[in-house]
Amino acid sequence: MKTLALSSAAALLASSAAIAQVDTRTVTFQNEGTTLSGTLYLPEERGDAPLPTVIVTGAWTSVQEQMPANYAREMAERGFAALTFDFRGWGKSGDLPDKTRFVESPAAKTSDIKAAIEFAASLPEVDAKRINGLGICASAGYMVDAVSGNPLVRSVGLVAPWLQNSEIVEAVYGGKDGVASLIRLSRTAEANGGEVIPAAGPEGAEGVLMPIGGYYFEADRGAIPEYDNKWNNAGWEGWLTYTPADNPQRLDKPLAVVHSESAAIPQGVQTFLTGFAGEATAKWLEDVTQFDFYDNPEDVKQAADVIADHFLAQPSN
Repeated sequence: MKTLALSSAAALLASSAAIAQVDTRTVTFQNEGTTLSGTLYLPEERGDAPLPTVIVTGAWTSVQEQMPANYAREMAERGFAALTFDFRGWGKSGDLPDKTRFVESPAAKTSDIKAAIEFAASLPEVDAKRINGLGICASAGYMVDAVSGNPLVRSVGLVAPWLQNSEIVEAVYGGKDGVASLIRLSRTAEANGGEVIPAAGPEGAEGVLMPIGGYYFEADRGAIPEYDNKWNNAGWEGWLTYTPADNPQRLDKPLAVVHSESAAIPQGVQTFLTGFAGEATAKWLEDVTQFDFYDNPEDVKQAADVIADHFLAQPSN
């Protein structure tokens, strides 16, 4: 990995640009026979020229109105067009095959990102030679998969990326026995047509995916009306066997990462960066939690400054 330092002057320039008003427009596009619902964010004062563009995706179980919307707006304020959307089986988008919903499927979500990139490239507001990808938390790995080898994409940024390998999976999900148990649960749920439980609950709650309170459980943060707050246990196997930290060499785009030692699994990011042979900017913020990266204004702004500067520095495809 070749690491590039972010110049403070460039960061200040990106920050000072964040003053514009933003227009939004609801859009739809197709993938594998299903309609996906999205939102296009545009600078209010943009002229007639097509814009550099960012495809923004969020954390697991999330919908576009959560952290993707925060970063899309930040990008639009900095002069980009930005596209968010709900993955198949989530939010306002249609179902996965067999009317399945709320499955955290890395393969399906990667396919949806690729479709979103192709859709964005067709829009008159978008400069198809300057499309970038921004993945937050779990979708960081999906974004890397979707942009690798993709001639439509110029560069990629990752914020608070959850990049796991088998060692991290076992550490987080109860060791080999815990992982095996969840995979058995996944297979049983899938055989029974799915088993949907709440995604978020208060600290210590039983029968929920995330019994930790915080962002997803707080109405003034992530527990917004649009949030499904659902998890399908049929998705466990796909998630637990997904190890994006193990394959950084697949990424052939310039990379910017913003993370913190106080956020989730920083060791996965370090593993990915160590194995990445390309050009990377890595910005580590101090004392920023995973949820802070989702909606704390100061931390979102800092991350957006780094990512926007990285995108603006890249030549057109």
